Amino acid sequence: MENNKVKDAKGNAVMSGKYLDPKADLTFKLVFGEHPDLVMSLLNALLPLDEDGQITSVEYMTPEMVPENPGKKDSVVDVRCIDEKGRQFIVEMQLYWNEFFQQRVLLNASKAVVRQLKKGEDYNLIQPVYCLNLVNDVGFESGPDEFYHDYAIVNVEHSDRIIEGLRFVFVELPKFKPKTIAERKMAVLWLRFLTEISGNTEDAPAELLENELTSKALSIVEKSAMSEAQLYAYEKFWMGITDEKGFLEARYNKGRAEGRAEGKKEANRENARKMKKLGMTADVISQVTGLPKEEIKDL
Repeated sequence: MENNKVKDAKGNAVMSGKYLDPKADLTFKLVFGEHPDLVMSLLNALLPLDEDGQITSVEYMTPEMVPENPGKKDSVVDVRCIDEKGRQFIVEMQLYWNEFFQQRVLLNASKAVVRQLKKGEDYNLIQPVYCLNLVNDVGFESGPDEFYHDYAIVNVEHSDRIIEGLRFVFVELPKFKPKTIAERKMAVLWLRFLTEISGNTEDAPAELLENELTSKALSIVEKSAMSEAQLYAYEKFWMGITDEKGFLEARYNKGRAEGRAEGKKEANRENARKMKKLGMTADVISQVTGLPKEEIKDL
C-alpha cells in the first residue's frame, strides 16, 4: 500500500508524515467521538457558554437517537452528544463549503429538537441544541480575520433578546489566526490542532504537546497507532473527498458555462429587438445574431 501517494482535496499527500489529518472522518471520530473529555473540552472552548453553563460531563448519543443517513456526503463528519443537563450538541467537520450547507445544519438541528419529545409530553421538557460547525473552507462574506460566527434566534430590533433553544456556531478554519483569540487558551489550542496537524506533519507544535488534552489527541492521530484497516479507511475517505470535489467543480464549471451561454443568447435577443425596431429583416438579423428566424419573429 503506497500510503504517501494518496492526495487530499487540495492535492497534498495525506500520509507522508507522522500524523494523520484530524479533519478526516476516521480521525475526527476517534478523537472527539470516543473520548468524552476531549469533545467536552472542545465544546467548552468554542461554544458561547456562560461560566455557570460550562459542560461538566457528556454521553454520546446512541445510534437509535441518531439515525444513519445513507445519502450523506463523505465531506461531512459529525459527532453528537448530550450533557448532564440534557442539552444536545452536534459537532460537524465540513471540509468545504457548498450552497446547501447552512440549510442542512438547520434541518439537523431542528430534528434534534423535535426528537426530544414523545407524543403527549410537555414542551418544557425540550432542552437546547447547540451546533458547532468546523469548516475547512471560506464561505461567509466577512472580513479576513472574522472566522467565528455565532447565530441565535434574536429579536430583530433588540438583539439582546434571545429565544433559547437553538444556537449555531460556524468556525472558518482557514481564517483562524492564534492572535485573534489569544486570551482563550483552549480555543486556540484546539483550533491549532485542527489547522496545523495534517498528513504531512512530522513534528507537532510544542504547545500542543505540552497540553494534556491536545497531547492526548495527537497520540490518537499518530499514524503508528493505526491498524491497516484504519489506514485503508483513511485513504478511502480522502479518495472519496477528491471524487466529490471533482464532481462539484465539474457541476460548477458546467453551470458557469451554461450561464455564459444564456447571457450571450440574451444579449443577442436584445440586439435582435433593436434591429427589428430599425426595420431590418429576420434574415439579416438571424445572420448577425445567430438566432433562429422563428425566435426573432416572436421577439
